[in-house]
Amino acid sequence: MSFLPGFGRRQPSSAEKIANAEAEMDMIGEMMARLNQSCLKKCIQPDYHEGDLTKGESVCLDRCVGKFFEVQMKISEKMQGDAAMKQGM
Repeated sequence: MSFLPGFGRRQPSSAEKIANAEAEMDMIGEMMARLNQSCLKKCIQPDYHEGDLTKGESVCLDRCVGKFFEVQMKISEKMQGDAAMKQGM
């Protein structure tokens, strides 16, 4: 057993690294799809007549995206805390 951080742990193989990266990309893609679906539905009217966003739509999207990521961070922190508690038990 080593007292130096990082030593004594098994290093992930290349296949494991690739699988982890692919899983992370899938999660990011799913998160972006949820973000697009919820914020576009909330902020953009389906019968738009202009090619550009209005000021109100732009502000709504900005706030929606900010809130979405704030909630995602809180969820991530909660899940990491729960996982740490389970490992400590």
